[in-house]
Amino acid sequence: MSAKNFMSDDYNDNDCQDNQRLITRAEHAYQQIQSAIVRGEIAAGSKIIETDLAKTYGISRGPLREAIHRLEAQKLLERTAHVGTRVVCLSLAELNELYQIRANLESLACKLTAEKQDPAVIDELHDILRLHANDENLQQNTDYYPQSLDDDFHYCIIKNSGNTLLAKLLCDELYHLIKMHRIRFARTQGRPKQALEEHRQILSAIACGDGQLAQMLMQRHIMASYQNIREHFAKQSTQHHNQTNQQECL
Repeated sequence: MSAKNFMSDDYNDNDCQDNQRLITRAEHAYQQIQSAIVRGEIAAGSKIIETDLAKTYGISRGPLREAIHRLEAQKLLERTAHVGTRVVCLSLAELNELYQIRANLESLACKLTAEKQDPAVIDELHDILRLHANDENLQQNTDYYPQSLDDDFHYCIIKNSGNTLLAKLLCDELYHLIKMHRIRFARTQGRPKQALEEHRQILSAIACGDGQLAQMLMQRHIMASYQNIREHFAKQSTQHHNQTNQQECL
């Protein structure tokens, strides 16, 4: 091999390694920021300031921008001309549309999973609910959401439905946006234990192989979650109205 070719190959190898490191850093940044948004650590409506994020997560601007582009594609971030990028903050009307889609698609996934009646899946769902039932926050009835995808009751049902397109639509395109709002509104007093009981009823239908009942219970469960969101918005609206009236009186 000539010196020229050797140098060219060496350059290409180094270039590939640099690209791989860049991809790895971008992936790491993406996962960290996505988790922070979904869990509410970066609040809905917050403006994204790249210099602050780069400092917080110890990453350079290149990988950070790649992560931001991916989060925009997932609808977790939205960019507005002359304003900048913010964490998405859906209106009640937008949440209504999201939950209509979720209720129909996820209840179908639940039906398909029930009809398969796979003992391994049923055991996995039982394990997830046992883990949730022992959670300290849930026992205090103050909070209820999974710590990881593997522990997520809903995710487990979807991924085991046997329908790859359905799983892709829910998990790749809608899941993180849905989970963000599930976490945001799951802290309503009384809702955590109620949600766990609804999950147990759904699992009972799945274990019996009753697809229609499982589908109906999942749809009812999701719409109960949406009703919780509606009540939250109504409460916020009332508080805002009262504060406005008080300021006018002053």
